[in-house]
Amino acid sequence: MLTYPEIDPIIFSIGVIKIRWYGLMYVIGFLLAWWLARRRCKRADSPVNAEQVDDLMFYGMLGVILGGRIGYALFYGTEQLLSDPFYLFKITEGGMSFHGGLAGVLIAMWLHGRKLGHTLWRMTDFVAPLVPLGLGFGRIGNFINGELWGKPTDVPWAFNYRGEVLHPSMLYEALLEGFVLFAILWWYTARPRPYMAPTGLFLFLYGAFRFYIEFYRVPDAHLGYLALDWVTMGQILTAPMIVAGAIMLMMAQRSSGEVKA
Repeated sequence: MLTYPEIDPIIFSIGVIKIRWYGLMYVIGFLLAWWLARRRCKRADSPVNAEQVDDLMFYGMLGVILGGRIGYALFYGTEQLLSDPFYLFKITEGGMSFHGGLAGVLIAMWLHGRKLGHTLWRMTDFVAPLVPLGLGFGRIGNFINGELWGKPTDVPWAFNYRGEVLHPSMLYEALLEGFVLFAILWWYTARPRPYMAPTGLFLFLYGAFRFYIEFYRVPDAHLGYLALDWVTMGQILTAPMIVAGAIMLMMAQRSSGEVKA
């Protein structure tokens, strides 16, 4: 059993401005995505050139932040949002939703792709390998905040958190949805792949990893289990990703002789 270190979520304060570890994790994620995009844009199959990477990242950041917050308010804070429309802007109450952020990025890539003359999937095939590291560092931010803990357990890597011995489910997510997913996607896209295949692989693997980890993670207290005493909101939102990813991979393989991404 490990002891949770009780890290102060605030790195330092300047007057009323508070710099938080969670926010820093997002900054690290965006910087890594920008650096990786600068590397990938040199390839012949890239939909953007070096001068267009900054715009791509700007659109992506807007999608993540706006989509993530709106998604959280809609999926996990519906009652609070209905009783107080300004709940959407109370970023210290609740957090960000991956599925909302995903929707935001898809919209951003569709709009930016139209501007550049590319399809949505051509844009997302490029961005798919850039995303997981940010997800991994975001979950480390959850760990620092002491949130999204798992169920009680006696495994040797469990953490003693305020008297309870719990699965560090946010670290499971950081590992699988972040660093493992990045390694697989970066390796897979090291050479041109069929159109839609990188996007499909991202959706399928993220969905499978998240669906599995939800069995160890405690659902939000105000939602609980939504069906059968084990189905969570995360699994309901993730299941369509698994199906969509599998369909896209099959379609990509059938049309492997067509445009490469």
